[in-house]
Amino acid sequence: MTIAAILGNKGREVISVTAHQSVMEAASLLAQRRVGAVPVMDGPSVVGIFSERDVIHALESHGADALTRKVGDVMTAPAITVSSGDSVMGALSLMTRRRIRHLPVIEAGRIIGVVSIGDLVKYRIDRIEADAAAMRDYIQTA
Repeated sequence: MTIAAILGNKGREVISVTAHQSVMEAASLLAQRRVGAVPVMDGPSVVGIFSERDVIHALESHGADALTRKVGDVMTAPAITVSSGDSVMGALSLMTRRRIRHLPVIEAGRIIGVVSIGDLVKYRIDRIEADAAAMRDYIQTA
């Protein structure tokens, strides 16, 4: 099972921000799109990730002034990424080790999607359930 299978099921739309946008603009985008993180782009390159956690850390460090700061001042950088050929289990392991919940998917130096830990866990559960159903069917017909 690869990351390509996840993107095939969920789509490849990428919502992003730039490092020059304000934290308020980026936080508003997270809320509007109901996502927990977005890649921070500089042209075609991913330079970081901006997440709900970054908002919380910025508010703790800078108070309400954090909302007027630039995303580039508070984002998590560099971004940890995967490719479409990477395994789902490898990506889950990476997320667990690094304590992150979102991974930009990069191919040929360009972002082609973003996967979340929720996407990976859902895919894994669906596969386990399908395998269990196949095993039940096999046992019942044997």
